[in-house]
Amino acid sequence: MTPPRLSLKILLVLCAVANQAGAQEPTVVPLWPNGAPGFEARKDVPENVKKKGPLEQSVTNVNNPSLTVYLPAKDKASGAGIVICPGGGHSVLAIEHEGHNVGQWLADHGIAGFVLKYRLAREKGSPYTIEEHAYQDAQRALRLVRSKATDWHVNKLGIMGFSAGGDLVLYSSTKFDAGKTDATDMVERESSRPDFQIAIYPAIAKNLTFAKNDPPALLLCGNQDRQNISEGLASLYLNMKKAGINTELHIYASVGHGFGLRDKANLRVAGWPARVREWMIDLDMMKGTQAR
Repeated sequence: MTPPRLSLKILLVLCAVANQAGAQEPTVVPLWPNGAPGFEARKDVPENVKKKGPLEQSVTNVNNPSLTVYLPAKDKASGAGIVICPGGGHSVLAIEHEGHNVGQWLADHGIAGFVLKYRLAREKGSPYTIEEHAYQDAQRALRLVRSKATDWHVNKLGIMGFSAGGDLVLYSSTKFDAGKTDATDMVERESSRPDFQIAIYPAIAKNLTFAKNDPPALLLCGNQDRQNISEGLASLYLNMKKAGINTELHIYASVGHGFGLRDKANLRVAGWPARVREWMIDLDMMKGTQAR
């Protein structure tokens, strides 16, 4: 008799129980101790959070950007980490299926996950912009993880983004720097260049210039997504390939927008996290691990 299929939610719970002896509970770390530069007075303004049980489903009114840190058990840690940028049209963060579920899955499979709460430029009344403030948050997240690489056992660091979070992936992977060597803030001395980039049904950021030294890229979407995303991603792949960037593209049949990592996933696309892990192993981003 074929055993009943377990839902993603049950699997996540079972994995968490199995790892609780070694894995650390998620912690929240602000990107800047005193608040975002120029907006320190907004540091303590509360977020608007929608929850289902203990887990955040969506978040708005982000003024004190932060990382929720999911670390694997030490005996499973691969040395790889990923900053995760949820989508939501820059007006909300879809932080459950494009954030916390992903961070937990990564930690359960040996990869440190860092879920980024970034400032929302298209939220009503927002004083922020995508190109300056949301992108600044992604840069700072990469620098912050690198500054704590020894404590968090991360030696290869990438960035992953869903939908609007794809803007931050593409900006971070084309507009990086080596850090400011004379900065008084030690975090700002770290490089903002990701070692790899993963864009999942991304919004296609404008005014991008690709170069051969941009980090290798993995691109994923569904063929029933909006035309500007499904066809835009195919064009993005060709532009990256033309620039000499090591790029891989997956377009899933019969799949639309926003699949993320859900309890009830379309079976056509449910295996995408395993494809990400295999790709990372192929790129030698996970030391001492093998694909299973």
